[in-house]
Amino acid sequence: MTHPTLTQSHGPAFTRLLSVGASRGENLVPNDDLVGPIDSSDEWIRQRTGIITRARAGADVLAVDLATEAGREAVERSGIPADEIDLVIVATISNVQQTPSIAAVVADRVGANPAAAYDMNAACAGYAYAVAQADALIRAGAANYALVIGAEKLSDVVDPTDRTISFLLGDGAGAVVVGPSDAAGIGATVWGSDGSKAGAVGMNHTLTEFRNGESEWPTLRQEGQTVFRWAVWDMAKVAKQALDAAGITSDDLAAFIPHQANMRIIDEFAKQLKLPDSVVIGRDIATTGNTSAASIPLAMHRLLEEHPELSGGLALQIGFGAGLVFGAQVVVLP
Repeated sequence: MTHPTLTQSHGPAFTRLLSVGASRGENLVPNDDLVGPIDSSDEWIRQRTGIITRARAGADVLAVDLATEAGREAVERSGIPADEIDLVIVATISNVQQTPSIAAVVADRVGANPAAAYDMNAACAGYAYAVAQADALIRAGAANYALVIGAEKLSDVVDPTDRTISFLLGDGAGAVVVGPSDAAGIGATVWGSDGSKAGAVGMNHTLTEFRNGESEWPTLRQEGQTVFRWAVWDMAKVAKQALDAAGITSDDLAAFIPHQANMRIIDEFAKQLKLPDSVVIGRDIATTGNTSAASIPLAMHRLLEEHPELSGGLALQIGFGAGLVFGAQVVVLP
């Protein structure tokens, strides 16, 4: 059977991050406000996690609202007209309205209608996954400019009495605009999963169990030691693989921006990677908390505000979390 030759899309050879935007929950919640139900102390939380306060949004603020604010800032800073953004990806695990997607609503709110838009669930690795997708889709010619957002309102899915995770979590959104570049701006992504350890961190019940009166409202929980060991040992190897895939060494880095899971994990990462003192490390967790998919872009936003000289330098970013999914890549900072 003969038929006309199909035209397949192809795009630019390289992409890069053009800008970054952020939105944090408006309430700074200190440790002392949370220690009662978990029989803990400010000192214990600081020693174990490095968290002093965490950002949490008000009851009337949704993850989509945080995503919109961060997205608007990223678009404005990029200099790209909103109507030229033709792809919006939102990484989230806390959209309490299963459909429509946050991404479709945000695309409309920021002026990117009728962009292709979808939400993606890869938990704390979601932002790194979304950057990988935006990079690939633009280079394949499926999009021209992408708005990538990590957005979470984790306070909606937390049990204040859960000692494993409740005190870690914050609310916020971070966004970047990804576009074509004359030179490589996003290194090869190293990503994957280990679903055999899915029980280590995730929701404790299903929505159908809740509907049927068989459980409380589903909330996040984790096996702290399992997650800690996995993050410290296995994820340090992934970070090294991302450096190798990008063709650089830790000496070439200007910054290291890991998922803001725990300050002890971040410190151990720095040791394992043998990062030189010149590398600035994202430590946004101290005052924002763990915001899952939002944590890397939020930490990047803060780093660039505090160290504008880092712009144009190389940063290694790595996300890892529930479902034991992981993703890492080296990027040129916007």
